[in-house]
Amino acid sequence: MLDKLPKHLLKYEDPILEFNKQLIDATSDLCVAYKPNTAFYETRGVKGWDTLVKTWKHIPENLFTIADAKRGDIGNTSSMYAEAFFKEESSQMSFDSITVAPYMGKDSVAPFLAYEDKWVILLALTSNEGSQDFQVKQSDDQKLYEQVLTTSQQWADSTRMMYVVGATKAEEFQNVRRLAPDHFLLVPGIGAQGGSLSAVCEYGLNSECGLLINAGRSIIYASNGEDFAEKAREEALALQQEMEQILVAANLI
Repeated sequence: MLDKLPKHLLKYEDPILEFNKQLIDATSDLCVAYKPNTAFYETRGVKGWDTLVKTWKHIPENLFTIADAKRGDIGNTSSMYAEAFFKEESSQMSFDSITVAPYMGKDSVAPFLAYEDKWVILLALTSNEGSQDFQVKQSDDQKLYEQVLTTSQQWADSTRMMYVVGATKAEEFQNVRRLAPDHFLLVPGIGAQGGSLSAVCEYGLNSECGLLINAGRSIIYASNGEDFAEKAREEALALQQEMEQILVAANLI
């Protein structure tokens, strides 16, 4: 992780935290949410966890926070994961939401839903190459990801649950909307992974927008020089303006 940072940040006691803080300060008026990938902090042990806590605290309170942790285990373990990311008294963090793998079933997801003011974001149709191995396999006249969408809606409604649908699967968004018309969709893969914002919006928008578009590498690594935060803002602004034009055209703003 350190090898991707602008070299001038290495003089700081916590270069990753400084990187995060400058990015947040440069883009917070253009964003509606931030989504730290927790694995990149956990790999650094106690110091990494401390960086994650301090990063969460630096995000403005009016913005939505997502712990991109992709947890998924049996009930007792999920309860501890939920406490780690949702209960500030335990971990010093209280994210608004967390990404969860649904493949161990309802009892692995329910502990996260026990926190009434928090959101669960279930992995449905991801953008990685290996998604073809299971997620689109046909069973009982439904693809596996379709079963995830239909079954999980019995656990929580659209005010508590979102779904991850990768931007590189734009051709499937119409089908996703058929099965989950009211839910927000967290859409990674715009930018560096080649996803098309216009295609995603064409098939994925609902009457309340219903899309939370995620761009990561194309923004945070727009430059590795001293101007990294400025260049990140330029990339974020371009995406924000494109999204605004789409929403205006759709009469959503």
